[in-house]
Amino acid sequence: MNNRGGKSSKMAISVEDRTRLFRVTFKRLENEIQKVIVGHQKVIEGVLICLLSKGHVLLEGVPGLGKTLLVKTLSEVLNLSFSRIQFTPDLMPADIIGTNIIWESERGEKFFRFQKGPIFAHIILADEINRATPKTQSALLEAMQEGGVTVAGTLHRLEEPFFVLATQNPIEMEGTYPLPEAQLDRFFFKLKVEYPDLSELSEIVERTTKSEVPRAEKITTGNEILEMRQIVREVPIASYVKDYALKLVLATHPNSAIAPAEVKRFVKYGSSPRGAQSLVLGGKVKALIEDRYNVSFDDIQEVAHPSLRHRILLNFEGEAEGWDSDSVIDILLKGAKPGE
Repeated sequence: MNNRGGKSSKMAISVEDRTRLFRVTFKRLENEIQKVIVGHQKVIEGVLICLLSKGHVLLEGVPGLGKTLLVKTLSEVLNLSFSRIQFTPDLMPADIIGTNIIWESERGEKFFRFQKGPIFAHIILADEINRATPKTQSALLEAMQEGGVTVAGTLHRLEEPFFVLATQNPIEMEGTYPLPEAQLDRFFFKLKVEYPDLSELSEIVERTTKSEVPRAEKITTGNEILEMRQIVREVPIASYVKDYALKLVLATHPNSAIAPAEVKRFVKYGSSPRGAQSLVLGGKVKALIEDRYNVSFDDIQEVAHPSLRHRILLNFEGEAEGWDSDSVIDILLKGAKPGE
């Protein structure tokens, strides 16, 4: 009895230590990024949640709000390779993934060799992704989902951790192409980068108009990120909490029996199962950074908007009435009763 009790106590301490280490590392990453980025605390947290959940993130906001700087700073604190791809209307898929080119040996023999594109890095900034045509946007699909690209029938694996952060300008701006719904669904979170308030704007000007610009220091490595991802997968979630997340996703579908009246009236298509995966994994990371080893209803609700906002498609009436996906999610969170 005593031995079993001692072993159980040792295991409990081990879990507590791993949770504490996860939380400490997460907070250090947050603090280091905030040395360079002013404000955007929720966005920074959301990006790190995506990274540790093995997902990809879409950042939306008007130009000049620091989206690109945020991604570059993230690569610096993680000590990982970084590649920036500027999406333009004339960008081709081969410009992203690479292509086979002809090489000549010392003996004059010619052969094909694969020339890697900028996608072969740990952290990829797909800058202004909605400036490129849908054909070029789709070049990211296999890499984001499968962790590799296929060229001329040969699969080329991408080194882990592999993390895509795409930025886009709001669709109403000129010269943009709406991302196809299938590609939007590939993103774990969609985060909105809002305009800074007066105090934040003042701090931005103060930091960026001096001779010395703040720089972030390296905090962790790729292997440590992979270990943190494994810890996230090991966090337990109670069946009733998981059922709550699943019901939220089902309630986004207008033909569902549990969908509220607003969804039935204004929504054309609801979330895919990836929305449920984002809720659960995002909830697990939230639990860990709150120093808990179990997922709560609050954790699911905290990640509901970034998990579902890009997976809900409104119909014509919904758009005409001025609704958006965030408004629909607000209705779902108010109507859903945890535990039922």
